[in-house]
Amino acid sequence: MKIHEYQGKEILRKYNVPVPIGKVAFSVDEAVRAAEAIGGSVWVVKAQIHAGGRGKGGGVKLARNIDEVRERSSEILGMRLVTHQTGPEGKIVKRLLIEQGMNIAKELYVGITLDRGCSQNAIMASTEGGVEIEKVAAETPEKILKEYVHPGLGLQRFQAQKLCFGLGLTGDAFKNGVKFMMSLYKAYEATDASLAEINPLVITQEGDVIALDAKMNFDDNALYRHPEIVEMRDLDEEDPLEVEASKSNLNYIKLDGNVGCMVNGAGLAMGTMDIIKLAGGMPANFLDVGGGANAQTVEAGFRIILKDPNVKAVLINIFGGIVRCDRVATGVVEAAKNVKISVPIVIRLAGTNADLAADILKNSGLRFLVADSLKDAAEKVTKAIAA
Repeated sequence: MKIHEYQGKEILRKYNVPVPIGKVAFSVDEAVRAAEAIGGSVWVVKAQIHAGGRGKGGGVKLARNIDEVRERSSEILGMRLVTHQTGPEGKIVKRLLIEQGMNIAKELYVGITLDRGCSQNAIMASTEGGVEIEKVAAETPEKILKEYVHPGLGLQRFQAQKLCFGLGLTGDAFKNGVKFMMSLYKAYEATDASLAEINPLVITQEGDVIALDAKMNFDDNALYRHPEIVEMRDLDEEDPLEVEASKSNLNYIKLDGNVGCMVNGAGLAMGTMDIIKLAGGMPANFLDVGGGANAQTVEAGFRIILKDPNVKAVLINIFGGIVRCDRVATGVVEAAKNVKISVPIVIRLAGTNADLAADILKNSGLRFLVADSLKDAAEKVTKAIAA
């Protein structure tokens, strides 16, 4: 689950991570009142969407007086903000963060996430703040410092000191940097976050270390422990089909292709998408109906897939392990009768009672294309689109 920058900073503030003084605003008048309450002579008006690269897209602007706060807020609020993470369709800005201006001396980067290769959290730091970390990794990987955190010990002070030395911090900035990293890791771990990224992390002329930006994502499987974080969910920032899928406990991610995919198991779903591409097609989605696929989940899956106007054919690929293939086939037939289907459906069922499933599909009176193998299924679905 993703949250907005201002929400991430609210969480960080609770764990003593220094952040600028700021207020969220949902209208231009609220933005002006926020700036007046914050005080000072310079403010930053920041678009709040679930995407990075907002500054390059025109979603982050300085204001040097109250009139400029009103002007900048009017420009950003309601705009369609396009960044490298939103895609060409962009996102409509519906809320702003008004923050105090900072006396910046240096911009750095700090991020924490799980490294699945070694099953440990990794805290990364770089002198290249304000730049996409993917670009730094590709062009100057030597500028990314890493420390791996033992799950039983947590982040140790000497590790935070090592990172701050690597960033070239001295004096008060060094002391504050160590405190910052220790507090940031505590916030990351306590909230079951999957990502905590501060880009940029700024050093002020006074030696303070402050999170100028904040991006936090959370492990969906742990959200039951954090109802206060669940309340921060902004459905307007999520794809409507993905929201609908979550209500049916389906794992759905919309993609840009034209072959709808309905599969049980994340690994099999990934393999299915790969072989569709090898056959010359383009997956329109990732959809994992889980190990207990039945008429209800299959019907929900059909409805979600077919709401995507780009879908020209559907490939159902089910392995009958926990669930029997004949049960899935019955569910597919029932669902197909309840949902208006106007595109070709290719089905490949393998595993327990696959032969019975094939008979059910052939005798259903419905025009399914039954495949004998995954390769055969991918070829049939791409040919069906081309026909």
